[in-house]
Amino acid sequence: MKLMLAGGGTGGHVYPALAMGDAMRGRGHEVVYAGAPDRLEGRVVPERGYRFLPVSAPQFPRSGPLRKLGFAGALAAAVLRARAMLEAERPELVLGVGGYIMAPTVLAAWSLGIPRAIHESNVAPGLANRLCARVADLVMTTYDQTRERLPGPAEKVTVGCPVNPEVLRGDRPAALRRYGLSPDRPVLLVVGGSLGAATLNAVALAAARVPRRPWQLLWITGPRYHEAARRDLGEPPPGVAVLRYEDRMGDAYAAADLTVCRAGSSTLSELTAAGLPALLIPSPNVTENHQEANARGLEAAGAALVMTEAALDIPAALDQISALLADPEALAAMSAAARSQSRPGVAEEVARRLEALIA
Repeated sequence: MKLMLAGGGTGGHVYPALAMGDAMRGRGHEVVYAGAPDRLEGRVVPERGYRFLPVSAPQFPRSGPLRKLGFAGALAAAVLRARAMLEAERPELVLGVGGYIMAPTVLAAWSLGIPRAIHESNVAPGLANRLCARVADLVMTTYDQTRERLPGPAEKVTVGCPVNPEVLRGDRPAALRRYGLSPDRPVLLVVGGSLGAATLNAVALAAARVPRRPWQLLWITGPRYHEAARRDLGEPPPGVAVLRYEDRMGDAYAAADLTVCRAGSSTLSELTAAGLPALLIPSPNVTENHQEANARGLEAAGAALVMTEAALDIPAALDQISALLADPEALAAMSAAARSQSRPGVAEEVARRLEALIA
């Protein structure tokens, strides 16, 4: 079949989409990707060898009746543009992967009678998936409790969050050499997602300044914060590697003994697949605080510690980090707990369900 992936905006949408796309390509299907050219997918998707179709969509205004009326008109225009794209591309199936950019393509597919599925990565579904679930033929979720929060008559199944196999293929000695870090001391990875996060960068900056620390730091600042982070840090001290962005997260995970990161579903799926212990600081700027809900599940399993951003005490966090990095047995127990929460084979299960949808 010819499958069109639609959606994006952040790594939490884009990377699971590419994992599903890779599984479909591996089974002999053609896959194209429709997304925003000026967001993450516009750069990452073509680099992965997919044909990229630029689309536009309005973002839903949170308040104001006039703004909402304007949104309705803008969405209708975006659906008409998406119809023209679909009529030219003629896919057999459209898979919406989350993010506001997916809505016009999925709605246009519905208007043309093209089969459509959606995948929701998080516990609390986003607005685009809540809208598109009403017209989907298949709804796939990462968490059981999400199914009841998505409307519409379509079959709803829990499949998990697909993980790119590349994140499991890092080689620790080679990764440490690449980052200029020593194999003789443990490594803390701090990463704020595909765009970066100011709060996590504040933790990383404080970590880099810890005097005589017996551990090393791999700090991925995120593109929007990189220049400020380098300016604040100055010349990186020994045992500190600072990156703007990392396309090869398999290397970062392989090099790390512990990570400080957000708690998007895609990130947690990668951590559990890699068996990487974590201190999770959920983003508060997400729908229904879903990242904290994601994180608490991993904490309950013994795979992570959770600190909310509102209650974050950076010196206390650094004390916990230092204690964990000095305790190999505790890290090993967290690693085993993380692996126990992983769901291998999600992308292949998604591929089988998509094939069955149009069989």
